[in-house]
Amino acid sequence: MNDQKTWFITGASRGLGLEITKAVLASGDNVVAGARNRAPELEKLKHENLFVVSLDVTQEEQVIEAIGHAISKFGKIDVLLNNAGFGLLAAVEEASDKEIRHMYDTNVFGTLNMIRHTLPHLRNQRSGHIINISSVGGLSGSAGWGLYNSTKFAVEGFSEALSKELTPLNIHVTAVEPGYFRTNFLDGSSLNTISNIIDDYEDTVGKMRSRAVMVNKMQPGDPKKLADALIQIVYSQKPPLHLPLGKDALESYQTKTANFANDIEAWKDVITGTDHSS
Repeated sequence: MNDQKTWFITGASRGLGLEITKAVLASGDNVVAGARNRAPELEKLKHENLFVVSLDVTQEEQVIEAIGHAISKFGKIDVLLNNAGFGLLAAVEEASDKEIRHMYDTNVFGTLNMIRHTLPHLRNQRSGHIINISSVGGLSGSAGWGLYNSTKFAVEGFSEALSKELTPLNIHVTAVEPGYFRTNFLDGSSLNTISNIIDDYEDTVGKMRSRAVMVNKMQPGDPKKLADALIQIVYSQKPPLHLPLGKDALESYQTKTANFANDIEAWKDVITGTDHSS
């Protein structure tokens, strides 16, 4: 690596965000680490290239202030890594309007806050890379994860649109779709649960709740290897628009596309028969 980059990483105090922060610092790059609460793990790093900012991505004024501090400290932002987010394990019917909106505020609108207020700097530079941490759940919906899936489907959609808008400005966009990685995502700190449990969903969502408990801390993905993969794409001349990470993520994507292709083949006459007759 011959040029030092500055990364702005949200949700950097734990989980994937913390591992990515450590790896980026070890590579020699600068990190602006956004943390909503006091971050003792970040404070322990005591690295000269680390700048920690207080940041709740749902609060637009905090976003503007944090980006300003980042520019003042390092003079630029090369990589915006939108990692802040959390899950909600519930049937679509079970969750309340308040619970759903709370998740959207962080996973969708918080990510958009960061993008909108960082982009003027990236456009002025005519360079940069926006990395949005989506999920395997942004590739395919699953029982119990439908509401969380919907936030990540949103991330996938605006990432694709952004790529088309920003490519002429030499700004890259990548949506990263991790499978199950061994982090705290399935803990109470990152996964919200609900009290309105409906018995009719026991065979579907209930089984998913049990599975989440069973696989917690046994997920196949290695967060350190994920961090290394992100550094690799940042320094690539042609970074991908989509980056599913983990064998489980790849399998999910392949199953989804195969099922999609089967539906198209089975209903091709109906699909192609809806245009005006010429």
